[in-house]
This record gives sequence, structure tokens and C-alpha cells, in this order.
Amino acid sequence: MHAVRNIAGAVFAAALALAAGQAAAQAWPAKPVRMIVPFPAGGSADTLSRLLGPHLTERLGQPFIVDNRPGAGGNIGTDLAAKAAPDGYTFLMGVSSIAIAPSLYAKLSFDPVKDFAPVALIASTPNILVVNPAVPATSVAELIALAKAKPGQLNYASGGNGATNHLAGELFKRMTGTDIVHVPYRGNPLAVLDVLSGQVAMMFDFMITSLPHVKAGKLRPLAVTGTKRSHQVPELPTVAESGVPGYEASTWFAVMAPAGTPGDIVAKLNAALNAVLRLPDVKERLDTLGAEPLGGTPDDVAALIRTDLVKWTAVIKAANIRLE
Repeated sequence: MHAVRNIAGAVFAAALALAAGQAAAQAWPAKPVRMIVPFPAGGSADTLSRLLGPHLTERLGQPFIVDNRPGAGGNIGTDLAAKAAPDGYTFLMGVSSIAIAPSLYAKLSFDPVKDFAPVALIASTPNILVVNPAVPATSVAELIALAKAKPGQLNYASGGNGATNHLAGELFKRMTGTDIVHVPYRGNPLAVLDVLSGQVAMMFDFMITSLPHVKAGKLRPLAVTGTKRSHQVPELPTVAESGVPGYEASTWFAVMAPAGTPGDIVAKLNAALNAVLRLPDVKERLDTLGAEPLGGTPDDVAALIRTDLVKWTAVIKAANIRLE
């Protein structure tokens, strides 16, 4: 009899918790919602957050406020979001670097899997492999042949040690068996300048940064790094279809919540985000940014993080990259 009472009590408590969660979701949001962006204003994550914010405000009835918290490669803002109250009033515009950080940094104060509840994928942007026009290679195959003929003589620029385009280069080297020297810069703009001047041979650059130089004939494009061709340069093949099967190095963006955020709130925001990503003006704006809208379920975010953790850990270990 005592056991029956315990079971009945547990069932009743679970029912109460479920009812409370449903009530919270129905009332949510009852005040402004903060979207932490762990990078400076004007960057891709910030631009996406400000694009989504007004539409979410319109659909959900409360302001969605962008809170830029840059620093330490995105780790400062990400840690702040991880430690925020899981009440549905703080979210993170996560970037693919969240799945790179655990193997890149010697000390990390958050776990991308345990400390977050995924909400929805927002968009992905491929990089574009460009070379200075003086480089005698007009295709990925020719570039690989050149690199193998001159081991250690070609170099590639990146926005800094551990940057996503640094890792794109290391993945390329690993999958092609080439020896190309990495030249890190303090940010992408300086890196692009030296590729333009011929100081550095090549770069896996962000599409939005390099396309103007490509169209002006100042950089030669060889391929894009996504899983499929970009509609912005449809004539350009992917690295994978250019003789490096399986190669992919895109930057993705996803909204994430602190672990423990009520599931009904996560589901409500997921539905709103998917609806916003289908709006024609949002799709058009993403197109101008060279980004592909994604959407989907929270499980899609979780699966991508797990896949990238394995993928980039192997690349980082092979290249012996470690940051403090």
C-alpha cells in the first residue's frame, strides 16, 4: 500500500510539473528576451541575430534584444549564456566554433553538450578557396599538384590561430597529404590584404569578404567549402567534387538555450524561428550575406555539434594546435 501511494505521489508530482511547464510556455515570453552574441557588433552572428530579432518580437510579442559579449574567440559570451538562468529569457546565437573550442583550448569553462539545450539551426555559410592570380593553379587538382611538387613552399593565410578558416586549411592539408604553411593574422581583413598583394598564396576566406575581390579579378576562386555549390557562384565546384571527397568546412549558426530551459519554451521558440526563416525577406537577406537558411529541430543542432566535435578534434590533434 505504501508503495502504491509512493507511485501515485510520483505520478501526481510529474503531472503537476508538466502542467506548470505548459503554463510557463503559454505565458512565455512575458518580458524582453536576451540573445547573447559572443562576437562583436557587425559580424555574421550579430547580423543574423539583428535580422531575426524584429520578426521574433512580432511573432512572440516581446522584444528580442541583442547583447554582444565578444572576447576569447567567442568563449566569454558563450560561458555567460551557459551560466544564465534557464528560464527562457536568455539565449545564445551559437556559432560552429562552439564545437571546436573543447579540443582547441587548454581550459574551457563550458561544455557545448552538457551546458546547452539546442533550439534551432539558423544558417550556414561556406568559405571560398581563393588564390592570388600569380599562383599557377586554376583548379583544386592543380593546387594539390603544385603543393606536392613544392612541399613547404606554399602558404595560406587565416584570421588567426584556431580560427575556422585556419582549421579549414588544416583539414585540407590532412585530407590531401600536402605540406602548406599556415600564416595567421589578427583578423580576416589583414589576411585578405596579404593574399591580394601576393605576400601569401591562398586562403579559405569567408564568402562575403572575398567575393568582391573575385568579381574584380583580384583573387582567383578555386572552390567553395560547403557540401554543395553556392548559388552566388554556381559555376564554382565544391572542394569535395574537385578531388577531395568528404571535405566540408562551413560556418554554421544556431540558437541555443542554457541547459534546463523548459522543453515547451524551446519548442515554442523553435517553431517561431522556423517560421521566420521561411519569410521571403529573411531568405532574401540571407542570400545577400551568402548564407543558406537551415531551420529544423533541436535534435538537428545536437547531431551537428556531436559530428563537429569528432571531426575538429581529429584535425586539431593532428595539427598540434592548442590555445590557452
